[in-house]
Amino acid sequence: MKLSDKIAAYNSSRPFYTFEFFPPRTDQGFENLIPRISRLSTLNPLAISVTWGAGGSTRERSIDLAGLTQSDYGIDTVLHLTCTNMLPGMVDDALRAAKVRGIQNVLALRGDPSRGTEHWTPVDSQFTRGIDLVKYIRSSPEFSSHFCIGVAAYPEGHPDRETDEDGSLNVLKEKVDAGADFIVTQLFYDADPFLEWVDKVRAKGITVPIIPGVMPIQTYSSFLRLIKLCGVKVPPSVMAALEPICHDDQLVKDYGVGLAVDIIRKITSTGTIKGIHFCTLNLEKSVQLVIEKLQWAGSSPTMKNRLIADAPGPMIHVQLTNSSDLVIDPTTATNTATSALTFKQTLDPDPGRGELNNAATWDDFPNGRFGDYKSPAFGAQDQWGGSGLSQYEGLSEWGHPKSTDDLTSLVLRYLHSEVSSSPFSSLPLSPESLTILPHLEQLTKRGWWTISSQPAVDGACSTDEVFGWGPRGGYVYQKGFVEFFVAEQDLEKIEKKIKEKGQGWVHYFAGNLQGKCRSNVPDDGRNAVTWGMFPGQEITQTTIIERESFLTWKDEAFSIWAEWASFYPPGSEERELLNSVRMERWLVSIVHHDYKRPDALWTFLLDGEL
Repeated sequence: MKLSDKIAAYNSSRPFYTFEFFPPRTDQGFENLIPRISRLSTLNPLAISVTWGAGGSTRERSIDLAGLTQSDYGIDTVLHLTCTNMLPGMVDDALRAAKVRGIQNVLALRGDPSRGTEHWTPVDSQFTRGIDLVKYIRSSPEFSSHFCIGVAAYPEGHPDRETDEDGSLNVLKEKVDAGADFIVTQLFYDADPFLEWVDKVRAKGITVPIIPGVMPIQTYSSFLRLIKLCGVKVPPSVMAALEPICHDDQLVKDYGVGLAVDIIRKITSTGTIKGIHFCTLNLEKSVQLVIEKLQWAGSSPTMKNRLIADAPGPMIHVQLTNSSDLVIDPTTATNTATSALTFKQTLDPDPGRGELNNAATWDDFPNGRFGDYKSPAFGAQDQWGGSGLSQYEGLSEWGHPKSTDDLTSLVLRYLHSEVSSSPFSSLPLSPESLTILPHLEQLTKRGWWTISSQPAVDGACSTDEVFGWGPRGGYVYQKGFVEFFVAEQDLEKIEKKIKEKGQGWVHYFAGNLQGKCRSNVPDDGRNAVTWGMFPGQEITQTTIIERESFLTWKDEAFSIWAEWASFYPPGSEERELLNSVRMERWLVSIVHHDYKRPDALWTFLLDGEL
């Protein structure tokens, strides 16, 4: 059903809501997302949406996921559709694929540039902005009447800052005049400016529904990355509330839930906003708690006993002429029962207990690319890698490297906090990595450019300002870990030393751009390198390094070199250098399992000759 029709027909006293999901990076994550969506569907969202992925990178998975939720599970689904990397004919293919799967809603977007491109550049000249998609769909006899179209809006301005506020409002008006049926906004954390923006939108004569995007804060570190990448403004009061609890993940998550509730109550209290769009990051518990605290979940509908019959007989027909809801055919009865079992309610009166509740929370503290690759939230884009800097910002920050010595110098400057980001991280070196700074310096001076690391930790308090995470009253543990880019001849020396002197304590993965992977980890081996023990809970593992997750990150890491190279003109020394590094270097990940010896990994790598 079209979302515009559902909104028009919606007559509940509480606002409606929709949930946004992204296609997971791994097959296992995809499989685990389906039951998660099924559980959340019991909260009766008006619809769900499925993102398209930066640069159109997930188009096949997006269509597959949207098709499953719409066709197989009967959940009205909004498919995001972007202009990025859409070759001629691909828009038609995507719309036809959506149509054949019963999808009637699309969110028409320009989309983000794909990694490794200097600017957003259209591939098909007829699709350069989101409005072009709107106009195309509305002008097509094949698609016009079938699809309900949504468009995006940016209450705090588009991240590209291509125009001022009035210009942005004019662009939004053009999209609606072209045929858009509803608006979904970028996320925000300050309600007052948003409500002022809504008034300006209405003053422009825009009357279609505005659905504000809300994303509960999940972790402090991911929140910092998110606001930097999206250019979101955060009130000082929010940062002041987060800073004292930033080392307690559970308190941060609890605060995020409370903040989302406060924002939603404020923006819906005026009656102007009729619904909310939740960005779930493929996690369920925070969104579920927000809806509970708002008391929007409601109670289950009262079920009546119904007569199962192929067709009512004459007497039954006379008696039930005006009571058709008391008769059900065998096929519908079977499907209803199956659906009820599939979508069994997950709200648990005793949090932390029960198999269903565990299914909702087992990956509640995702750790980006270091999390469990089977999690639907594995590698969430705001927690992955890269700097998020524009070309201008990148050139200002990292200069013009023309030799490997220049690259070594840049990494050292990042380690010494002389620059605030690197091509592989949007944030400065973490406090825990600062504790092993001398070792990272020595590795980098060898030409082993470090991009990720952690020290060994044996039972630090979960509230420790440097190493702590998770709920209070627990203890956390870490194995020494480091990841770096290295020349192949050095990799061979490292492998030789691990084989001859590692004594089973040292595991590694190494991969290159050409798709080769070398390792001494068994095919089904999983290295838990960060874990914690907390009162009343099972052991929690937040950082896991295994073949699948390493290979997924490896591909992303080498694409970052391409993105960085694109900042410089073709044929320039800088671009030639970065492309040669991308082609020739190996990404290496090394773990030392003796977490009781803080110097074990560094002594092994740095002492003696390789």
